[in-house]
Amino acid sequence: MKLHFEPDLIYQRNAIDSVCDLFNGQEICRSEFTVIQRSKAGSLIPGFGEGIGIGNRLSIPPEEILENRQKIQTRIGLKPAAGLSSMNFTVEMETGTGKTYVYLRTIFELNKQYGFTKFVIVVPSIAIKEGVYKTLQITEDHFQTLYANVPFNYFTYDSSKMNQVYSFATSPSIQVMVMTVGAINKKDVNNLYKDSEKTGGEKPIDLIRETKPVVIVDEPQSVDGGLEGRGKEALDSMNPLCTLRYSATHVDKHHMVYRLDAVDAYQRKLVKQIEVASLTVESGYNKPYVKFLSAQNRKGLITATVELDIQSGSHVSRERRTVQDGDNLDQTTGRSLYENFRIGEIRCTKGKELLEVKSPQEDFFLSPNESINDVDGPELKRHMIRRTIKEHLDKEKMLRSRGIKVLSLFFIDRVDRYRVYGENGSVQKGDYARMFEEEYRRFLRYPDYQGLFGRDGLPVDPEEVHNGYFSADKNQRWVDTSENTQASRDDAERAYSLIMRDKERLLSFDTNLRFIFSHSALKEGWDNPNVFQIVVLRDVGTEIARRQIIGRGLRLCVNQEGERVRETGTNTLTVIASESYEQFAENLQKEIEEDTGIRFGIVEKHQFAALQNPAESGSQTIIGVEKSEVLWNHLKDSGYLDSKGKVQEPLKKALVAKALVLPAEFEPLRLQIQELLAKIAVKLEIHNADERIVVKARQAVLDSEEFRSLWNRIKHKTTYRVSFDNKRLLEDCAKAIREAPPVRKTRVVTQKAQIEVDRGGVYAAEDEAEYGSDHIKETDIELPDLLTYLQDKTHLTRRSLVKILLESDRLSDFTQNPQEFLEVATYAINGAKHHALVDGIKYQRIGEEAYYAQELFETEELTGYLKNMLKTEKEKSAYEYVVYDSGGVEQSFAKELEENNAVKVYAKLPGWFTVPTPLGTYNPDWAVLIERNGEERLYLVVETKGSLSPDNLRALEKAKISCGKAHFEALAVELNPVQFEVATNLKDLLSH
Repeated sequence: MKLHFEPDLIYQRNAIDSVCDLFNGQEICRSEFTVIQRSKAGSLIPGFGEGIGIGNRLSIPPEEILENRQKIQTRIGLKPAAGLSSMNFTVEMETGTGKTYVYLRTIFELNKQYGFTKFVIVVPSIAIKEGVYKTLQITEDHFQTLYANVPFNYFTYDSSKMNQVYSFATSPSIQVMVMTVGAINKKDVNNLYKDSEKTGGEKPIDLIRETKPVVIVDEPQSVDGGLEGRGKEALDSMNPLCTLRYSATHVDKHHMVYRLDAVDAYQRKLVKQIEVASLTVESGYNKPYVKFLSAQNRKGLITATVELDIQSGSHVSRERRTVQDGDNLDQTTGRSLYENFRIGEIRCTKGKELLEVKSPQEDFFLSPNESINDVDGPELKRHMIRRTIKEHLDKEKMLRSRGIKVLSLFFIDRVDRYRVYGENGSVQKGDYARMFEEEYRRFLRYPDYQGLFGRDGLPVDPEEVHNGYFSADKNQRWVDTSENTQASRDDAERAYSLIMRDKERLLSFDTNLRFIFSHSALKEGWDNPNVFQIVVLRDVGTEIARRQIIGRGLRLCVNQEGERVRETGTNTLTVIASESYEQFAENLQKEIEEDTGIRFGIVEKHQFAALQNPAESGSQTIIGVEKSEVLWNHLKDSGYLDSKGKVQEPLKKALVAKALVLPAEFEPLRLQIQELLAKIAVKLEIHNADERIVVKARQAVLDSEEFRSLWNRIKHKTTYRVSFDNKRLLEDCAKAIREAPPVRKTRVVTQKAQIEVDRGGVYAAEDEAEYGSDHIKETDIELPDLLTYLQDKTHLTRRSLVKILLESDRLSDFTQNPQEFLEVATYAINGAKHHALVDGIKYQRIGEEAYYAQELFETEELTGYLKNMLKTEKEKSAYEYVVYDSGGVEQSFAKELEENNAVKVYAKLPGWFTVPTPLGTYNPDWAVLIERNGEERLYLVVETKGSLSPDNLRALEKAKISCGKAHFEALAVELNPVQFEVATNLKDLLSH
């Protein structure tokens, strides 16, 4: 299998452009320097001639970079920062959204636009280093195709191969060096800081410094080195032109230029949806249970937080208590079961926490998250393994026919629980391996899964479907993972290298392996798009956080052709957890808040700045920070928010009732505002796996004459071609620029504010009478290459661009404010191209044999969660339940379809029913048959939206809807053709 990469994902392009646009105004240039090639004795080193080093060069001043950054931040909805304290820039991208692909492609864009050639990627661990190198290998052909076979070289830094550093410094082509922070942060032992004849007698670090590389830091929170900052110091020692920092969990957010956080990625369905299958023990209170959670020292009083089984009336429940040295647990719990159990020594030194529990039989010494007499021992682990296999087999039934292989990942804390080595070198299965094989054999006999096993299916022999990926010593025996010595790092590298090499092989049906066991230390650097189940066979504590757990399986899955599958119902990650579903969701939300700074339920003043405001001319601009604050103040004054931006109950009610009160100037933005507020007002939605049900098709409806008549009108597939008048396209582009918003001259703004101090805080009250601006006359502006810039951003020929610009009559604006004109022109041209693409599309039915078979309703499994489902009582829905993404329009529309007698049959169209478009596949919402006056029949395909206003529909949505309409027009038959409609409710349809 070979993975395919999508070059035009909008959110990835936005991340790339946000970094590249920092250097707007930079000319293509490079620096040159002489490489000294003499030994310590002063003689020339054999094999070296006179050398010229080639590096990056920055030609624009910091003031321009600051201005560029402020524009970027406003464009993407971040609060513009006032200053530029360093050349460190932060890109936040949630795990699974293609962070590595984004920064690798950014390398090629920076080279294409500005000529930068020297790049160093610094990572915190061997696992991530191997992952980055693997991604470079599998994207090489992809990038060569996109960037006209531009020569580039990549390698992982090896202290024994310093000649690679010499080539890095002297080569004129793109050079990418990947290294761990461990290779650069210890100056006294690292060869990077020592003279080497392999680098012409120079210290390798000096060659790197001279190139002024663009340094890319993957997971900077792990690279920087904490409070001591050794990693950060080592990064600065490379004299970078700039440092680009990529992570989902930044600690120091240096100059943020792009943000795709966990909530955005989840709600936009860029990653798998998450469900939790919880296994918790109830009524297991028959032994004196103690679990050590943490230790504290408050003003000299040393205490421990423990979990105990507490008697309360006639009931026993598991609760937290704070205890001290000497406490009798029978008194603390109120249970005689704990008689003679006493708290002993408590240690609270960080990293060495300890709790002693004295009992009649023996004394126990517990580390954090360890317990005694816990019922969730081996038997609970067996149940977790059993549940994982069941979830896996259920997904196999659903996805195998679609060419999607299912993988499950087990995290364990010790190798000997999976594999045991005897003194004589013999190899035996550990407890978890034996449990797995016993439970797998049980499922071989289950009637529900008989069709999955055997020839062309899952192997009958359980040994063929599971394996482990652990650190390996020189004798290839697995050992527990640690990277605190060079020997253990070498052991880890053997494990990570193997799992990275196997990444694509694991996705193929040709490989029987489906269940992967690995060490809990595998918490970053490796994931696989087809991991659908993850289970941690240990307590979920601080050692391996929930975000790290789910991060291994968040990426959207791929099929056997290596193509990404984006159907929502297909992409669900099931986490099997030994805590309740509510606890997992609550703790995951806390982790997200701590890691990312997201404050659930809080609306920031600048949060609306990136909303698209349709101008009268038809072009779109963002409303900006000032207007965003105006809207925020209105929401606060209306009682929707409190003074800190916290969402209030009236806002939640207004969003449900679609009764949000907005000022007239913001009415065109209503849909965007409601969508944004709806995301903030609700908690992160984590599904309960126990509430997931398989939705059955209603056979009587499928067999009815009405449904067959409806389906026969919409089932056929089409192909499309796009044709447009080139002359008209150029005219439309010129017109779009001509009618675009004015290009402002550079100006200086003066403001005056009164500072007020009270117990509520410090406030700045702006004096409107003291606000003013004046234009600045700039006579020394260096004009950028207009045609090259626009050609890169629009992909039109230079001849076409010249014609467009001349006919726009706006070239004088270019000399007035070059950068703003470039942005206005780019937006206008791409907008006109977009319209031409859709307006010129023609669909044609492929033929009688190309269609969606009605039997797919029965064979393609549809699942949903009870809270997002409506039971259809009447015999007219194709399914027994309607599954909707969320409450609101779809839920209301489904109820109307159920209740209205004019509706004879209908179906919520499943994810496999798609229409091809140039902008990606499109899945319409509904197929409906309406009967009027007992005779006339109306066959409809319906798209439900919260608003019918064209201004309230996003450009991409509008374009796909237009394509959908053209598709169904191509399927029209002579009598009663199907109609394609957009509606907010059933009344809209019946009035047509």
